[in-house]
Amino acid sequence: MKKTIHKAASRGFANHGWLKSYHTFSFANYFNPERMNFGMLRVLNDDIVQPKMGFGTHPHKNMEIISIPISGALSHKDSMNNQRSIEVGEVQVMSAGTGLTHSEFNDSKTAETNFLQLWIIPEKNEVEPYYNQKRFNEAERKNKFQTLVSPKDKQVEGSLPINQQGYISMIDLEEGFEISYELKNGAYFFLIDGAIVAADETLEKRDALGIEGLEKISIKALKNSKLLVIDVPMN
Repeated sequence: MKKTIHKAASRGFANHGWLKSYHTFSFANYFNPERMNFGMLRVLNDDIVQPKMGFGTHPHKNMEIISIPISGALSHKDSMNNQRSIEVGEVQVMSAGTGLTHSEFNDSKTAETNFLQLWIIPEKNEVEPYYNQKRFNEAERKNKFQTLVSPKDKQVEGSLPINQQGYISMIDLEEGFEISYELKNGAYFFLIDGAIVAADETLEKRDALGIEGLEKISIKALKNSKLLVIDVPMN
């Protein structure tokens, strides 16, 4: 069994004025040879976009890109003719495959937008690009794991598919609640909010814990908490 602990304050940080971005793994100007990835999870960015600002049109290729709004909303436009807003409670998946371009923008005049963006290395390159987004019922993850994303060839009902043997789940834990998580691969536990004990490690807001080589771990909420689990092949 191997544990990887990433405290919130240890993340890379970039302040571009219009964008504040916390990088769990090496990204852009943040480079740490010991923080390149967790298995097939290559990027986990925690982005705060200022009102009326955003990311101009830019390309992606051969990457599974998952966006999860935490607060606010983000307008999306891409070369596949998708033009939609992603809001809290929704999850967006883009399989970049052979290549696409897109832009992301905070349309609000007053409110910041905070969202998580994950990049997962696909199991097969040069696939046809794919886009989808879905609103998930938050009541269905109260004290139980709700699968948001799953493999295209083993898709969990109600989830969004990706081209990798990876699973992304979320759970809203009530203070004092205990539960076990059964690992499919290696699992990266990112605490969006709250405080928990997972595999005998205490995590607070935006801390993370990677686990390899275990079948399941126990989790207990020390206060009301929101936890994201990214379960991915390690090689």
